[in-house]
Amino acid sequence: MKLSDLAESQILKAQAEGQFDKLKGAGKPLNLTADGGSAEAIGFRIMAEAGAVPREIDLQKAVQEQALVLKETEGEDARKRELKKLADLQMRLEMEREARRRFFGE
Repeated sequence: MKLSDLAESQILKAQAEGQFDKLKGAGKPLNLTADGGSAEAIGFRIMAEAGAVPREIDLQKAVQEQALVLKETEGEDARKRELKKLADLQMRLEMEREARRRFFGE
């Protein structure tokens, strides 16, 4: 089964269960100007409002937080440890972005 078929079946199941009935803005057209018109931005916003944040967004926040930790860290050994954590998070973030680009054919 293709991923798109799986996603479609999950959407249809949620729709049948009424999970989309009480979403903010249900039945109204999307405001394309609020998100810069990007379908990706609109999708991320809708998922965030529904409490389903993509790993890419979580990793982006983790990278920002780790950068702050690194900035405040003193001592060469401690900085190396924190820098290693930051590099790992950045690598994971780029892997998620690359997976998204490949999935959407960008």
